Amino acid sequence: MTQIDNPKIAFAYLRPACVLLTREPTVANVETLGGQLRELDDATLQQLQEYVLFPLRFVLRLPAAAPHRERLTQSVVEAMSHVLETTCVRSWDMLRELLSELCLCLASPRDPGRPAPGVSEELKGAVLRCLSALLHAAYGDVLPRLYEPATLPGLGAAVSLLLALGEGEQSREVQLGALGVLLTLGGQCDCGRGGGEEHPALGEEERRAAGSAMASFLPGITVALTRLVAGDPRHGHAVTVRAIKVWYRTVALVMGDTQLRGAAPGGEAGDRGGGPGPPGQAGELVVVRSPDWVQGAAGRLALLLKRLISCTAAHRHWRVRLELVALADHLLEHCGRSLGGECMGPLLEALVGAVNDEEPRVRERCEEALRAASERGRDGCHGDAAGSPPGPGPSPGQTFVEVLSENLHGLATSLPRLLRAADDHRKLLALNVFLGYLKLLGPLVSRALNSAAHLQRISMALMQVLELDVRDVRIVEERSSAAVMETTSAAAASDDPLAGHAQRKHFLYFRDEKIFSVLMEICRTLGYYGNTYLLVDHFLDLYRESSAYRKQAAMVLNETLRGAAGVGVATWGQGSGGGGGGWGLHAPAEGGGGGGDGGDGESVRAAVVAVIEEYTSERNWNLATAPQHSEAPQDRELLSPSRLSISPGGISSSSLLQVVSSSTSSSSSSSSSSSSSVHQLNSNIWQLCIQLEGVACGAHALGPAFRPLLMTSLYPVLEKAGDEALLVSRAALACVHGVAGACGYASPRQLIADNSDYLLNDVSLNLRRLQHGPQAPRVLAVILAHSDPSLLPLVGDMVGDVLLALDLSYDHTAALFCAVLHSLMKALVRWFPPSRDPLGAPASGRGQGGSGPRPEDMTALDVRQFLLDHSRQRELAQGIGAEEEEEEEEQQPVAPEEAEEEEGPDVKKELPAHIVITKEVMQRCTHLLSDPSLRIRLKVLDILELCVCVLRVAEDELLPMVHRCWPALLRRLTDDDPLAVLRGFKVLCTLGEACGNFLRGRVSKEVLPRLGASLARQAPVSARAGPVYTHTLAYKLQLAVLQGLGSLCLRLDLGEADLDAVFDACLPYLSCRQPISLQEACLSVFRHLIQVDPDAFWLTLSQLHAALPHAPPPPHLQPLLPGGAGAGAGPSRDQYTHNLDQLLRDAFGAPGSQGPGSLG
Repeated sequence: MTQIDNPKIAFAYLRPACVLLTREPTVANVETLGGQLRELDDATLQQLQEYVLFPLRFVLRLPAAAPHRERLTQSVVEAMSHVLETTCVRSWDMLRELLSELCLCLASPRDPGRPAPGVSEELKGAVLRCLSALLHAAYGDVLPRLYEPATLPGLGAAVSLLLALGEGEQSREVQLGALGVLLTLGGQCDCGRGGGEEHPALGEEERRAAGSAMASFLPGITVALTRLVAGDPRHGHAVTVRAIKVWYRTVALVMGDTQLRGAAPGGEAGDRGGGPGPPGQAGELVVVRSPDWVQGAAGRLALLLKRLISCTAAHRHWRVRLELVALADHLLEHCGRSLGGECMGPLLEALVGAVNDEEPRVRERCEEALRAASERGRDGCHGDAAGSPPGPGPSPGQTFVEVLSENLHGLATSLPRLLRAADDHRKLLALNVFLGYLKLLGPLVSRALNSAAHLQRISMALMQVLELDVRDVRIVEERSSAAVMETTSAAAASDDPLAGHAQRKHFLYFRDEKIFSVLMEICRTLGYYGNTYLLVDHFLDLYRESSAYRKQAAMVLNETLRGAAGVGVATWGQGSGGGGGGWGLHAPAEGGGGGGDGGDGESVRAAVVAVIEEYTSERNWNLATAPQHSEAPQDRELLSPSRLSISPGGISSSSLLQVVSSSTSSSSSSSSSSSSSVHQLNSNIWQLCIQLEGVACGAHALGPAFRPLLMTSLYPVLEKAGDEALLVSRAALACVHGVAGACGYASPRQLIADNSDYLLNDVSLNLRRLQHGPQAPRVLAVILAHSDPSLLPLVGDMVGDVLLALDLSYDHTAALFCAVLHSLMKALVRWFPPSRDPLGAPASGRGQGGSGPRPEDMTALDVRQFLLDHSRQRELAQGIGAEEEEEEEEQQPVAPEEAEEEEGPDVKKELPAHIVITKEVMQRCTHLLSDPSLRIRLKVLDILELCVCVLRVAEDELLPMVHRCWPALLRRLTDDDPLAVLRGFKVLCTLGEACGNFLRGRVSKEVLPRLGASLARQAPVSARAGPVYTHTLAYKLQLAVLQGLGSLCLRLDLGEADLDAVFDACLPYLSCRQPISLQEACLSVFRHLIQVDPDAFWLTLSQLHAALPHAPPPPHLQPLLPGGAGAGAGPSRDQYTHNLDQLLRDAFGAPGSQGPGSLG
């Protein structure tokens, strides 16, 4: 579309619309004129600017009672906006009048500084856009005339109106528009339009005039904007960002160092160009920026600045935090002298607190600002005699580093109070500021720590902040089954290998994990930049000084060691200031710390050695973790190796951590009395956990160089891996995993295997003098849990020492040595798994008892094959085909091994080492099965079951041992605590699978009658019981017996009388009144019994079921009538019907069909 570029033609084109609008001020006429204005090019519209604005301004001056006044006004303002956006305002009178007329469109008639009520948001937005266009259209020296003293009343009304709109409106668009106009009103365009011709920057004198004018409104602007920022957060982050920008740019305009540099003591230099003073009331609004005024303004601004920073430093949106960094950078750059020391501290804290921001853009902007601040501080420390600031500020001799050091000291002093009183957001902010100061000082942290006052304040702050909450009784109670800690592949692959293994700690003064992470980073940063010798010596002194500081000092020492080696320390890139200052912006030195005097590898190694020696000393390592005289529950586990299981990728997530016996803890803890309180026990547990973490931290600090220290540190760690306290055991396992990774081992198993020689040597020595090394059995249990069969030759002699020590002191060490034997047998089962056939029986025992192919190998009896086999046997009995069978046997080759056995002497083979060890262990179990302690009997039964699993491949050795231990096992099955009966029955089931018919007579005569009587006696009880019964021990015993009885009968191939006895004992559990789980277990018993003798049990079950008659296929045979209660009367239903029907249907097909199999 072509535009009109001839002024005459344009004038003729616009004149009718302008005249019509003047006569008839309607919305349609305004829209018509607006449409015609868009057909003119910019140059032509510039020449006709005053002509086309006249009718529009005329309409704005109409009375408020005009029809459709608000919609008309909005149309007029939109048309004016188009004109002002495409033209320039070159007349001061037009700028002043238009500014006044537009403000009156929104202002209240009674109070021009307040918006009128009832004005729509659309009109407010249109007027604000028009005001912005007007201020941007001001040309040349027109805009600076706004800042003359005579215009201050009108300017003040506009500022008040804009502040009221920005603070009180609900519309974000109106708020953003008002704040944008306010920013432009101060001569600081922020719209991003055009180039320098449209928005010429104000000159120095013009900026000074604008600053003098805005100084009159500085209190109102800053207070209102501070209220807006600290007010309702629902207005959104964009409004907050714009308010912060207006705040600091207005302050910089008024309090800028360049503006105040030439100020005279009694007034402003060059004020108003030497013109006449302001007349009348306008003169009262003029502010003279004298040194006293600047000092007072800086003090009041400091209060607002602190409030502003406190509300935005931890804001959720990163753009607000980014704008806060821009605020601090802008004010430090332009107002560093005028604002003085009162504002420098909060501004530096705002920058330092953003150093560790989670948003990368905020961190990058903060680093740039801090570099600039450090450069300005370095330049200022040389002295600035040329122009001293009119306001207060840092003393000329006070450098930037000294300011940071003082702020660090002050923050360290107030840190404990802040963490006790403030919420988590404030705590996190304070700690981020503290960490930022350390990073900003960089290598100069070492110089600050050389001051005793600084070091004492920082250390005491850390001691108080890191105080643990040890009041929870669950810490000392966590001894039974508990889930092993989770270790994810992400944690293992991360740069911080300890991240997935660290214990979750509970502190008195905070709960947020982010706070603890920042505290640990503070400790690492101290170790990275500080003097390693100084820090380790100081915190070791605190560690020894008082038990109240011991855990906190250990945590600080652990992270200090990691920081000294550069592990887990986030550093900034190389700064721009060269190498002289070290403002915390320099890259770390190669191979060690970040610039402290003790950051080399040798100092780190010496520190690690000193710390580990202190941790593993007798007084700090052998601490009581359980009450000395407390009696454990009956079913409490002793020491399960499953709690010591570590997978190659971490600690096994399927294993359960179980508790160990405290029978020997009295000899291992000389520092705790028998009346140790729960508080003290919890404290000891956490201290050991932290010290174990310290060993792992030392390993990560040294890496492969830690290997020489394994000879003195690995054995104590393995001791704690078998500790009865859950947290201690978990921490020890995490430590083993961390040490293995740090030293370059593929897994904890490889770590223990490669160091097993001296570990087993220490174990052997301590087993011979158990009173001095009572933890040796636990260490052996851990070694066994993480080894492979290659360790068996070394373990053989060790097992002999264990058995000898057990023989010499059954009464005192049986519990602990039983745990070791249990670990040994579990290792042997894992190393030498027994070979199984499809039925689960050993291959060597398939011919035991002469029983042919099992019925369970066939789903149904094959009558044809049965007849063929029978015919073959008859022929062989009559001598038919015997010669052919002998020829076939002669043609079969004889195995070389069998030939040697037949020809060689009758010499017994040498048994494998693991079989010999298992026999020795099983022999001890025979004696220990009658121990008075229930816990030991339970553990021995577990060991016995594992022994049977190992010996099942050597039947000639297994059967004599079973014969020897049978009397003691029988007592456990028939006359013992229900827990022992339950565990003993599981052993009996394992024996039945391994020994087969060898136990048939014993079980038939001595076990089945008692088990049957027990089941029959408990059946009525369980049938009448409610849902709570399933939690009782009697129910668990019933369930275990029913679940294992069927397979036991099948394996032992019991006779008809025994099967009938089992049938009678289990039949009541087919009742629908029994618990569901007992019914399902009973069904499994009958399914196994049906496999033993399907015909007999089909007939028996059919008689009980009283189903329909079974019609055989031949027509001349009579139907078989069941003899049940409902025989001849059709099918009846009772409490057994459902389960009996299910058994018959699953095993033989639907009732009334062919019967069992194909017998007919």
